[in-house]
Formats: sequence, C-alpha cells, structure tokens
Amino acid sequence: MLLVVDDESANLQLMKRLLDQDYRLLFAKDGPRAFDLACSEHPDLILLDVMMPGMTGHETCQRLKANSGTSSIPVIFVTALTDAADEVTGFEVGAVDYINKPVSAAILRARVRTHLSLVHLDELRESRLEIVLRLGRAAEYKDTETGYHVLRMSHYAGILGRVIGQHPDWVDDLLAAAPMHDIGKIGIPDSILTKPGKLTPEEWAVMKTHPVIGAEIIGQHSDSMLRMAYNSAITHHEKWDGSGYPRGLKGEEIPLEGRLVAVADVFDALTSVRPYKRPWSNEEAVDFITSEAGRHFDPQVVEAFVRALPELLEVQKVYAD
Repeated sequence: MLLVVDDESANLQLMKRLLDQDYRLLFAKDGPRAFDLACSEHPDLILLDVMMPGMTGHETCQRLKANSGTSSIPVIFVTALTDAADEVTGFEVGAVDYINKPVSAAILRARVRTHLSLVHLDELRESRLEIVLRLGRAAEYKDTETGYHVLRMSHYAGILGRVIGQHPDWVDDLLAAAPMHDIGKIGIPDSILTKPGKLTPEEWAVMKTHPVIGAEIIGQHSDSMLRMAYNSAITHHEKWDGSGYPRGLKGEEIPLEGRLVAVADVFDALTSVRPYKRPWSNEEAVDFITSEAGRHFDPQVVEAFVRALPELLEVQKVYAD
C-alpha cells in the first residue's frame, strides 16, 4: 500500500494512473492528513510532495520520522525542486529517495519497486529473527537455565564482538545468533539434562552430542546470521588448546563467534544458580576465565572480556534472574 501526498489534484490523478494497476493507493492533499493516514493505515511507502501550503513536505517527513509508529516508513520526495541543496535537505530530514517532476513513469515505477523490495527484505529479516529467538526459547523449556541466561549471554557475546573490533553488522548478527547456541539440548533426555548430581561417563557422552544436534537443527545456510548460529551451536564447547568437543578444533580453527560465545556462556553459567552448583561470585568467575586464557579460551577474547567487564556487569544487573 502506498500513500501519495500532493496538494495538486492533477498530480494525484497522474500518480493514480501510473500506479493504480499495481498497488493499493491512499491519497492526501496536505501534511496533517498525510500524517494521520500514515498513523492509522501504516502504508509500506510514502510518495511526498515538498512544496505544499501549511506543513511542507520536509516538515511532514520530519514529523513522520519523529513518531515511533511511522518512523520506519520509507519516504520518497516527488517534487519540482531541482536544486542540489533541496535534495540534501530531503535526505537530511529522512527521505530514502528523490524523484523530480515532471515524473517519468519508468523511473517512478522502478524506484517504488526497489524501495518496496527493501521493505520486504527488512520484514523478512525481522520474521527470521523472531523464529530464531523462538527456537532459542524452545531450548529453555528443556533446560534448567532461564530466559535471562539467553539474554545475558547473547548481550555479553555482542559486547565482546564489538570490543574486539568487529563491524556493527557482524555484531548484530551475533546478537541474533547467540541465543541458538544450545538449541541442541532439545535432543538430550530430561533425565540427563536436569539431573542434579554428577553425570555418569555414559550420560556425559550423550550430553556432549548437543552441539552436533544443534548444528543439525539449524542447518548450513548462505545467510550470514544463520551461518553464525550454526557455527556458535557446533563450536561453543571447543577449546583454544584443542581439548574441547565435538571436533577438537584448536586456536583459530574455531570460528570467532564460537570463541566469543564460549566466554559469554561460561561467564554466565558460572555466575548463575544451577541445581548442581552454587553461583560463583563475579570475582571468582573473572579469575577462572583469565586463568584459562590460552587453554580453554582465546587470549584475545579474554583480553576483550577484561576490558568490557564494567559493561558486562551492567547487563548482568539489567537481566538479573
């Protein structure tokens, strides 16, 4: 659905003729009406004139972007203004594109198609992320850990990724992927998973299969976030010195996301209550993690962990059990 805004009826008629066959259209002749329609109808895209009496297109766009309910709706300015400074102003107030009048039918349709494709990609990403988070929650119903564990450790991992110097998009993927690290516990019998005492060697062998089960549940994908979820699931119990499981990977053979999730997961597990142990103090947990640099953990990740500790402790407070 598109919202077309122009104070000239002839321009609205033109836009209707060019777009009506492919899209459902809403029309407004001024900024206030456009804002009200955007709030009530939530169009996928807004085509907005600039030179309108009362509230200009620039002012309308600013108001849309300042409102949480409409801020994500992309706005394309359609205007007779051709000065470069006007285009700069349009982008500064939040527009995603700028089409000059008189409108070319081919350009208009192509730009609308392009930006609607981007909207649909964003919606797909949000849906996919929601599915991933729900799968992460599913593992909690099989485990003694709480939902706050998943929130804490995923934020810990994201912070460590940022501190170690990863790109913000990579960090966002890690935040989304980390909750899936223990999804394989769905395949572990409750008698083992929730046993309050020490596991027998046979039970421990079964428990150690959960990274492989998790990787099989997630599968291998070209998508960066799902690939990171796969790597986190299958490698978060690998150790820097090669003594981990399930594949005995060593050093940088372990993907970075697995090395980051390993530190985040262990820190939260140590400092949380479990049926089989008391919670460690933060000081005890930090001492353990730093002592395991070069053995269990990547030394560079441990260094980032120490630098990020004040921020990690803030997350711990916010998402306390």
